[in-house]
Amino acid sequence: MKKIRTAVVGAGKMGAIHAKVYDQLEDCELVAVVDVDKARADALAEVYGCASLGDCRELIGRVDAVTVSAPTIHHRDLAKVFIDHGIAVMIEKPLAASTAEAREIVDLAAKNKVVVAVGHSERCNPVVQAMKRLHIEPKFIEANRISPYPFRSTDVGVVLDVMIHDIDIILSLAASPVRKVDAVGVNVIADHEDICNARIVFENGCIANLTASRLALKTERKVRVFSSQAYLSLDYLKKEGIVIKADGNVNVVEWIRARQQEDNFDFGDVNWMDMLHIEQLDIQDAEPLRVEQQAFLEAVAGKSDRPEVTAEEGLAAMECAEAILAAVKEHKWQ
Repeated sequence: MKKIRTAVVGAGKMGAIHAKVYDQLEDCELVAVVDVDKARADALAEVYGCASLGDCRELIGRVDAVTVSAPTIHHRDLAKVFIDHGIAVMIEKPLAASTAEAREIVDLAAKNKVVVAVGHSERCNPVVQAMKRLHIEPKFIEANRISPYPFRSTDVGVVLDVMIHDIDIILSLAASPVRKVDAVGVNVIADHEDICNARIVFENGCIANLTASRLALKTERKVRVFSSQAYLSLDYLKKEGIVIKADGNVNVVEWIRARQQEDNFDFGDVNWMDMLHIEQLDIQDAEPLRVEQQAFLEAVAGKSDRPEVTAEEGLAAMECAEAILAAVKEHKWQ
């Protein structure tokens, strides 16, 4: 089978991770690493025995698919180079520096019929993949993603750097247009917001509450999902979660309702936790970036209809993030 020729544009930390995964995948060949810092490109290329380039245009005619892991401000221009030449692109999140630029990428990809994926790797987290298999229709979602200051991605605030992961996941879960957004945020160290809380109301009635911070004392990545089918409590970091299904507790609910009709029944000795049907979420552990890149390559090869996160979904996450940033600006702290 002919291997898909790939390359990574951007030899920084994330670029190095992408290069490593490409090198490990059997159905592709890592052809080159590109970076304007030629010394950095040389160092990474040497690790994987591939070419080192300083200009992305040198990839034209040599590759079938490219991962763009450069600073966000360059995403649109880099993507355009490849899409114009029919080369599939996976772009690290966020899709672009603005929704206008993201929309350009989406439109250009549609015009040229080129596969464009967005690197929202948290969508490929085993916990999210397990939750996806449950086909939950959420009514309320609460997500918390906090960590100590990372000293990276200072060109964007915590919304586009960190919260964007949960925005993407929540949009896929809610499966409904956004009706209203309220948010508050504050910058402490960077020029952009370091802490943000947002409340998103969807047209189908689902409500999501998101908190993101890069000034916390610990790292925490958790989500809780409430629906008529089940309650989920998930930990992305520990890759574990519990499910309390409604249909497994029907008898408990009926028993409680019946006892409430009895004037003298004492609930003092009833342990609520003992009555619940709680399951550990069935999580099939896999490296998110590997799942993400495999899905991208399968879409490029025509083995699947789409990558894990499409350019259109990346745009939707950008539009929601921009609405959150607008709300933060409107409620700016003095």
